[in-house]
Amino acid sequence: MISTHTAEPVRPAELDAVRPLRRTILFGLQHFLVMSATPISSVFLISAVLRLEQDITLQLLAASLVLSGIGSIVQSVGVGPFGSRLPFVMLPGGAPVILFIGIAQAHDARVATGAVVLTGLIMFLIVPVFTRLLRFFPPLVIGTMMTVVGINLVQVGAKLMFGQPGKPGYGDGSSVVLGLITIAIIVAAVLLGRGVIRRVAPMIGLAGGTVVAVLMGKTHSVDVFGSGLVRLPTLLPFGPPRFDLIAAIPLLLFSIASMAEATGQTVINSEAVGREPRLRVDAPRTIRGDALVSTAAGFFGMPLMVTSGENVGIVRMTGVRSRFVTVAAGVVLILVGLIAPIPRLLRAVPDAVVGGTSVVVFAVIIVLGVQMLARSALQDHATMFVVAVSLGLGLIPILLPAPYAALPDNLRILAESGVAVSTFSAVLLNAVLNHGPLARRRAADATTTED
Repeated sequence: MISTHTAEPVRPAELDAVRPLRRTILFGLQHFLVMSATPISSVFLISAVLRLEQDITLQLLAASLVLSGIGSIVQSVGVGPFGSRLPFVMLPGGAPVILFIGIAQAHDARVATGAVVLTGLIMFLIVPVFTRLLRFFPPLVIGTMMTVVGINLVQVGAKLMFGQPGKPGYGDGSSVVLGLITIAIIVAAVLLGRGVIRRVAPMIGLAGGTVVAVLMGKTHSVDVFGSGLVRLPTLLPFGPPRFDLIAAIPLLLFSIASMAEATGQTVINSEAVGREPRLRVDAPRTIRGDALVSTAAGFFGMPLMVTSGENVGIVRMTGVRSRFVTVAAGVVLILVGLIAPIPRLLRAVPDAVVGGTSVVVFAVIIVLGVQMLARSALQDHATMFVVAVSLGLGLIPILLPAPYAALPDNLRILAESGVAVSTFSAVLLNAVLNHGPLARRRAADATTTED
């Protein structure tokens, strides 16, 4: 049974509240600004590794933003059996981007897009089976998973501040200072501001950090009007998908971890907005939304799209719980995807500013995971062991660079996903120690000892 206790009682009606239009747009813009780096950077990574032409890169950039917007609206509004009606933002997943690139390198981009379409369809088909397994995802498992998710995201934000270890510019003093100034601005807005000011603290940090970056001469130079004003996503930019089930296996395996992560995010998001988690109802709706938009993404040359746990930190930090705010963020994503100069303009914001903001927002997710773990009877030896081992295994690929480099590529990508490793470990250990023969024997031993 999932506890619904929250540190700050909230009226569930806030979830469906329609705020004044200007505030809804303002709060939605904040979600967009904090999250926009992910769809943009994902496309640039795909383009750089696969050496795509500029025209295809711009088509993928438009598709990435538009699909992120559509997915955010589907999840937030709910369309039939799709979407959890929670304030979610949908983005290209980090691991799916790497898997997409790997399949494209091993075969070609048409096989990679075919793998995305296959995975989206199979995810949709196996939702009823996965729903039967939801009893294996108690707060113990979800809290462990979300803690690792938060730590992994903080690492991503920190790398934007400090740079990549071993690469030129790592630990550059001016970038670190700029990131810390951004964090300080956010803290000041939260502590000193009131009302709307406090609620848009992350956006104030982004804006203030960018102003400081301009004064320091740290902004990127961009050609804002390089190729027209409007850019539409292009259907089948690589040509018709080619369906190769064997080539799609790594992505199919990852989709299981993705469904588990979507389940955890649904519970965490429900608690953040004050709605009782309805695991058997809401989690399948979240997964179906992911599957629907991911299937569409394959036809537009993009990797799997996933509901983002990142924006849950914004919801919890700002206290703005209306799902129509993320609807507004979805609309902004679509408009930005269609208006070509805006994504280029966003690239002018220094990585250190985005990183400083991300560190604060993503760390909130760690706190939410820890709060859930605190309700999981950690005084019990077996439960503590489940959390300890799952956290330890999940943190190895986060703390160490390429620890499983000796494994085959497809297996290595899965093993080096800390979220996948911690989730599978927690589910397996919890089932064995707390629900299997070992649990019955422990209960019998405890009864004998009491007698």
